[in-house]
Amino acid sequence: MTVSRRGFLKIAGAAGTAGLVGRSKEARAAPPRRGSDETPAMLVDTTKCVGCRACEAACSEANRLPDPARAGEESLFAGKRTTDSRTYTVVNGYLSSGKDGTRPTFVKTQCMHCTQPACASACLVGALEKTPEGPVVYHADRCMGCRYCMVACPFGVPKFEYEKAVPYIQKCSFCIERLDQGKLPACAQVCPSGALQFGKRKELLEIAKSRIYQNPDRYVHHIYGEHEVGGTGWLYISQIPFEQLGFRADLGTRPYPEFTWPFLSAVPFVLMLWPPFLVGLYAFRKGKEETAQGTAGGEGVETRHE
Repeated sequence: MTVSRRGFLKIAGAAGTAGLVGRSKEARAAPPRRGSDETPAMLVDTTKCVGCRACEAACSEANRLPDPARAGEESLFAGKRTTDSRTYTVVNGYLSSGKDGTRPTFVKTQCMHCTQPACASACLVGALEKTPEGPVVYHADRCMGCRYCMVACPFGVPKFEYEKAVPYIQKCSFCIERLDQGKLPACAQVCPSGALQFGKRKELLEIAKSRIYQNPDRYVHHIYGEHEVGGTGWLYISQIPFEQLGFRADLGTRPYPEFTWPFLSAVPFVLMLWPPFLVGLYAFRKGKEETAQGTAGGEGVETRHE
């Protein structure tokens, strides 16, 4: 197969045209819109949490995970605990000084189920998906193991199963199977102190604002998750500044997918262009090799005639 330089450029040009045509619809697509306040959410009132860790045990049972390690209250203050591939939620304790002296504050941590999740935006194969019902879920059958979701998540939630031969990403699913059955998430179902309240995001925001307004000396005037990274499905109110409770205070209010949308919208174009480009390059190189071999063979025949 012989392809001239002009032929190669035609192949590359055709590939580019096809890519641009294929991208035209993508280019017209708008970035994701901000999430709806009608989706399910959870309000966490840290002033009510007693650190019993019943939510950890319920989460493990509902998701068929190992039982959480048995430990006393003192272990909650030994160091910040994080979720892992076999632990979807953890409770940490923080000691703080206030008008009532030194007192503990307990904080539950899990996937925040962002209204516009960075993990789903970064996933090239749609393994992580923001469902219309609200939860951000993971599809193991689509995952290619790139772990971009782990890098993208501002809360460091998705965890990789490094201990397994066939690893997947693991994280809280907001008990979407229970929600489909009309049940509460397992953690909210067992919370004995009322620290966890499940409902629609809009209604929970009103409840949180009412508590802060009616008890201005009890709460910090900030609902964490209302605006952070465009809003999250888990909302927190506290008596202690959130940065003292392990929360990131540098996230801003702009949804992370808006930062990456221009780049991600170009990915289909690049993937469409690359294979034809390689085919053209191979054909061009193959043609040059055949031409060189033909020239060498011709010279050899002429020499023998002399």
